[in-house]
Amino acid sequence: MPENPEKEIHDKDIRKDTPITVKKSTLKIAAAMIVVLVVGIVIGSYVISPSTGMLTAKAADKNTVGKDILDIINKDIERNGGSPNSASLIDVSDESGLYKVVLSVDGSNQSFYATKDGKFFLQNYGEISAIKQQLAASTANQPTSIPKTDKPSVELFVMAFCPFGVQAEQIMKPVVDLLGSKADINVRFIVNIAGNTADSVNSLHGATEAMEDLRQVCINKYYPAKYWSYVENIDANCYSVSRDSTALDACWKAAATNLSMDVTKIDTCSKGTEGIALLKVDETISNNYVVSSSPTLIINGVKYNGARTSEAFKTTICNAFNTPPAECGTAVNSTVSASASSAGCGA
Repeated sequence: MPENPEKEIHDKDIRKDTPITVKKSTLKIAAAMIVVLVVGIVIGSYVISPSTGMLTAKAADKNTVGKDILDIINKDIERNGGSPNSASLIDVSDESGLYKVVLSVDGSNQSFYATKDGKFFLQNYGEISAIKQQLAASTANQPTSIPKTDKPSVELFVMAFCPFGVQAEQIMKPVVDLLGSKADINVRFIVNIAGNTADSVNSLHGATEAMEDLRQVCINKYYPAKYWSYVENIDANCYSVSRDSTALDACWKAAATNLSMDVTKIDTCSKGTEGIALLKVDETISNNYVVSSSPTLIINGVKYNGARTSEAFKTTICNAFNTPPAECGTAVNSTVSASASSAGCGA
């Protein structure tokens, strides 16, 4: 006989295939809790995706997002001396999981992007595959220090009316005055050119900046000895009216006239195919270096990451000579207050 007959019988009863009964009241409570949870999620910041069953961020109203970005851009324009409410909203649409916001800024359409929950504004946007290819090409065999040459190549990449680019030009001007033609110091413009006309040039701060980029490449071609004097005049007197096309037109013409330049020649060049061809050279060089932030300084093919002061610029350029000229022993000073090395316009 088994040691404990009652226990054996009890175990057999437990193993029987009998259904388990749950009270209806218990099921109702559980269902109610699930409904409350789901409703709470939907009303809040997240929703349950029907296709995946996963929580996803709740999409914001696209028109609200468009108006928010428009407000940001208009405030930025006004902060930089432009006319209030000069940008206008053209369209908001879905693109690759983002909201694409098209604004009219100074007469040209510009695209901006935001996450669909309306939390993040993505001012600079590009295809990841293309950016990765550019970065791979630019970093292949990239030297870690600035090499020395007989005549250093110095390229300052800017946007004509980026405040940080303007500051970098002002800092570089005393260095140009000191070294003269002993170093090859050039300004390059960060642009995107979609066609063969002036209105196809896209620059971050709008159409007036794009036209100034075009004017300056033309002035550098026809009046290279006066170029930096023109830039100095524009930065000092015209930057504050850079958003006002009428005031800017009068301002640059006054600067050119004071330097005995042919205004008609500059105007014709900048508005025609000649100016486009000159600016496309800058676009190509910028793309080759994968430069998108104004200012960026490249010396003998290597990006400079030091302080933004006239003396620091001079010292680094002088260190790039095989044999530094006597002028390198002269200190240069600037009254311009330098910003942090990382501050800039663009990516």
